[in-house]
Amino acid sequence: MNQSPLNIILTDDDIDDRLFFEEAIEDIDIATKLTTFNHGQELMNYLQSNDTALPHLIFLDLNMPIKNGMECLQDIRNNPKLQHTIVAIYSTSSSESDIEKTFVNGANIYINKPNSFNDLKKAIKKVLQINWQYHTSNLKKENFLLRI
Repeated sequence: MNQSPLNIILTDDDIDDRLFFEEAIEDIDIATKLTTFNHGQELMNYLQSNDTALPHLIFLDLNMPIKNGMECLQDIRNNPKLQHTIVAIYSTSSSESDIEKTFVNGANIYINKPNSFNDLKKAIKKVLQINWQYHTSNLKKENFLLRI
């Protein structure tokens, strides 16, 4: 069995949310390598570097300074090198408008930031275990919003 870790990126301007996420992912029994960024411009600079190992999955907050998550999502989907990267929107927003916009712009899944550590672990584990090839080919609005 392939034991190479999943290369995961989290981009979120809230340090507490980043630490909470890091702790949760460490508690999950799935091999991962997590890289975090404070805002979207840091993420895009990293992704556009020639020597960057592309991530398997990006968790992306929507509301960030400098470059927000929606701008990053659009940049990712418009870049041939990145357009097939799995993007999970990870936001406190439960606005139908935000959910609709991220769906239309090519995000793979939308996660409302859970209030409890256990719910966060469940959400991350569920996202990491998704068969993305199948999930993406059958993506409908009904399976876009992750409910925990």
